[in-house]
Amino acid sequence: MSDIVLDASALLAILSQEPRARRWEDTVPDAALSAVSLSEVVAKLADVGMSEREIHDSLDLGMTVVPFDAALAHAAGLLRPKTRSLGLSLGDRACLALAMQMGLPVVTADRAWGQLQLSVDIQIMT
Repeated sequence: MSDIVLDASALLAILSQEPRARRWEDTVPDAALSAVSLSEVVAKLADVGMSEREIHDSLDLGMTVVPFDAALAHAAGLLRPKTRSLGLSLGDRACLALAMQMGLPVVTADRAWGQLQLSVDIQIMT
């Protein structure tokens, strides 16, 4: 059972061992991650030159990857008007929709999320 939902930015901060992410490292095995967020993380790691094997190994952390199904696609789409002014991506909205669906807090490294007025507990890495 997951305790939190991780945004791609949060997982990248943890993988990069950023100081602000240290308090969240132990939560990863108990975290849920949208398949869309996983794709974003894989893309960022590939961009910095990691091999497919290195990416796979670095992401073998025990978190639960949740498929992006029709219900989550619909929920993420409906978040667009509430998040457009902050420039949130599809991946961001998929993450938020997952947290809302699961009734879990979401952790992000993106400070702009602090301005959102949604029915989800947003915890920002500081």
